[in-house]
Amino acid sequence: MRRLLLAAVMLGTVSAAHAADMPDLPILRGSFTDGLSKTSHNWDGFYAGGNFGYTTDSTDFSRSVAGLTNFIFRDSVLQGPTASWSLLNTNTAQGTNFGGFVGRNWQWYDAVLGLEGTYTYFNNIKTSSSGYNSLDIVNPPGDVQPTGVTNHYLTTLTGTAAAQVKDMVTLRGRVGWDGGDFMPYMFAGAAVGRMDVSRTVTSDVWLRQDATVVDALGNVITITGTPGHVDAQSQTQSQHKTNAFVVGWTAGIGLEYCIWEGLFARVEYEYVKFSPVMNTSVTLNNARVGLGYKF
Repeated sequence: MRRLLLAAVMLGTVSAAHAADMPDLPILRGSFTDGLSKTSHNWDGFYAGGNFGYTTDSTDFSRSVAGLTNFIFRDSVLQGPTASWSLLNTNTAQGTNFGGFVGRNWQWYDAVLGLEGTYTYFNNIKTSSSGYNSLDIVNPPGDVQPTGVTNHYLTTLTGTAAAQVKDMVTLRGRVGWDGGDFMPYMFAGAAVGRMDVSRTVTSDVWLRQDATVVDALGNVITITGTPGHVDAQSQTQSQHKTNAFVVGWTAGIGLEYCIWEGLFARVEYEYVKFSPVMNTSVTLNNARVGLGYKF
């Protein structure tokens, strides 16, 4: 029995010595799981920064002069037919923009929610359109003609319109995802723009009355009348608004990347749609890059 105990002790000593000589395997230290871990970044807190970029302005002038023509032809048989005329076109302009932003993030695990205010100045972004249209409006609804008489209102409209977006402020809600050193996000909110808008229209109306008669032989004859100028409905109307404030909405996507501690860079795309001012609708597409700091 004594010999058996002595052999067991010697065997345990040799096994321990061999275990001590074995290499330090990473799997024994759990190092494989370290490679799967994610480095998280703290996006929570206040931040501010500046940006610059490029803007495409698309302005719809198709209804711009409708308010003026409705005024010229008010309470007349020509108001209805001319109200549907699309006299002008949609035009575009491009230019640069620059501005700043300030906001606050709240982070829950990988989700980042934020509220951000921005200011953007647009560098000389102007659009304009001009055009004319002439129609022979025959016996318009509501017109009263003598028996056998056809009224021809020979109507010509000539118009111009222009718009310039000066600057804008937005209040945007943001939803982002913590990807470590980078954070993709999307946003939506309200926008208020400041712009100059002008429009002018000139109307020229002539009335020709053609008479249809039957001669002694029973032949139907149309006698073409001589056009007469309608002075009351031939006039020029203009309207101009300077520094008009226009509300709208905005939405877009972006990406922020942490450069060093609180310093981050961002790139984003923004779509802005303003409500019509003087029947003129403005839409903006903004692309920006910026630099900010999270406190």
